[in-house]
Order: sequence, then C-alpha cells, then structure tokens
Amino acid sequence: MDYGLQKVEEKSPCGRFVRYSDVLGEGAFKEVYLGFDQVQNIEIAWNQISFHGEDGEALLKTPEKLFSEAVLLQSLNHERVMKCLSYWFDSEAKTLNMITELFPSGSLTKYMLKSNNGTGIDLGNIKNWGRQILEGLSFLHGQNPKIIHRDIKCDNIFVQSGGKQVKLGDFGLAIHLMEGDFAKEVKGTPQFMAPELYDGEYNELVDIYAFGMCLLEMVTGEYPYRECNNQGQILRKVYITGEKPAFLGKVKDSRVKDIIEKCLLPMSVRPSAEELLEDPFFVYNGGSSTMEACAPTASFVVSHPFRGIKC
Repeated sequence: MDYGLQKVEEKSPCGRFVRYSDVLGEGAFKEVYLGFDQVQNIEIAWNQISFHGEDGEALLKTPEKLFSEAVLLQSLNHERVMKCLSYWFDSEAKTLNMITELFPSGSLTKYMLKSNNGTGIDLGNIKNWGRQILEGLSFLHGQNPKIIHRDIKCDNIFVQSGGKQVKLGDFGLAIHLMEGDFAKEVKGTPQFMAPELYDGEYNELVDIYAFGMCLLEMVTGEYPYRECNNQGQILRKVYITGEKPAFLGKVKDSRVKDIIEKCLLPMSVRPSAEELLEDPFFVYNGGSSTMEACAPTASFVVSHPFRGIKC
C-alpha cells in the first residue's frame, strides 16, 4: 500500500498516528478505522468511541469508566493480549480515541467463516487457538487483583500471523477482582454467560465457561444456543433448566467434548485456565504454543500514559 496516496482524515495530538477513511468495523458507539503509526511505520487500528445522547453524556460524567478499557490494555504486556499503543479524549468531538495493534484477518469468528465457510475448524487449529486463549486467560487470572474479561467469545479473539496466533481483545467489560471476592454486576453476551453470572455472585471462572462455548463454536461452526429464538429462551436453558446447547451433541471428538463439558461444570468444580493447560489435548510436544507460531510477535513502543489530551 502506498501510504503517500492515502488521504489522512485525522491526526493524533502528538502527530505520531494518522487515521484513514477505511472502516474496519463498527458498532453502536464505536468505529474502527485503518491508521498508520509514523514512528514504527506499521498499520494500526484507530478505535473511535462516540459519547453522544443521554447514555454518552452520562458516561462522560464518570471518567474512570470512560478510560477503563484503554488504561487496562495499556497496563498489560502479554503476547496473548491485544496491545494498546495510545489513547486520548477529544473534548470537542466527544470521542475517545484508542490506538491498538491491527489484525488484518479480523476476529476469530470472521476468520473461521472466511477459511472454513462456517463448517468448523480442524483439530490442529482448535488445539493451537485453544491453548493460546487459555494462556491469555491464565495471565489475566494470575494478576493481583485478578482480571475477569467477562466477554470471552470468538468475536473478541483476534487473529494474526496467518492464523497461527490469536489474542484476547475487547476489554470493555473487564473488571478487577480481589482473591476470594465475588463480582455481582450481570454483564456479558447471553450465549457465553455462565449460570452464576445471573446470580450476581461469580469469579474469574465465568471466563472458563465462556471459553468452553468458544471451543464449541470452533468445532461446530455454530453460535452456542443457536436453537433459541431470543434471550429469554437462552436464560431459561442456562439458568433455570441447566440444558446444554443442542450443538454439543454434534461434537464427535471425545477429547474436545470432554473439555467443553468440564468448562460448563458448576463454578465450584470448574477447572481453572492453568488446570486446562495441563490437559494432554493442549500440550504441544511438552512445550508452549509459542513454538507452533512461526512468525515472531511484533514489538511495539508504547507511548506515554494519558495526560490531558496528549497521546
């Protein structure tokens, strides 16, 4: 790509990052654009979150929530977690701008649909991706205080190195939790939410439950509880009747099915990320999954922490 021919739509206050018009993704309040880091000479993702309307105005009154995802991401340094290079708030436009590393292949959901037409993934990739996701979760849950992602799903796992590496992203719902404490706020994506979440008393093991649902999606190529027509039906199956997703019955490999079922166990007996990493299914010749990733992870220079409107 000839960056000299790209039209620059916006520059960061420090001048290091530029934004182009290419939209990589968008949501209700967030748009992700293609950008460029003029110091590292690499493409980046320019995340722009708008705070308009009543909900946006309310959030602006609680700056600790406004910057929570960016602050958290910039504090983390692990090969399985998305890197945040910089962030700042534009008070005139009422937008939070966050610069993260770019994943040209997009989310794991998009990557699977593109490469396998939604028919599921071979066991080699499931082992590799599953192990790397668990490594990321083990890192988060090993922090003091612990970090609970609360929205683990294939949509929030991002692919790089031609499908050999994955990273955890979208930490918008992540929280800190002290050892022995329980979280109470009910947050997440219904298809991936553990039963104890609805009780309002849970810990980091809700991420393990969600990981099991991710494995199910990888194997079947289908979203968990796709047989349900609405969130009410999902809630009934997960919280009231304890019924497992219909597509679990289509998992042919007994090893994968056993791991998924372990992840869906009650919180009191559900394994941790560390325990799952010891399962023979995820062991790679007795070593780490980094051996399987041929391309090295790029190193990034993290800019100075947020100070006013500077990046």
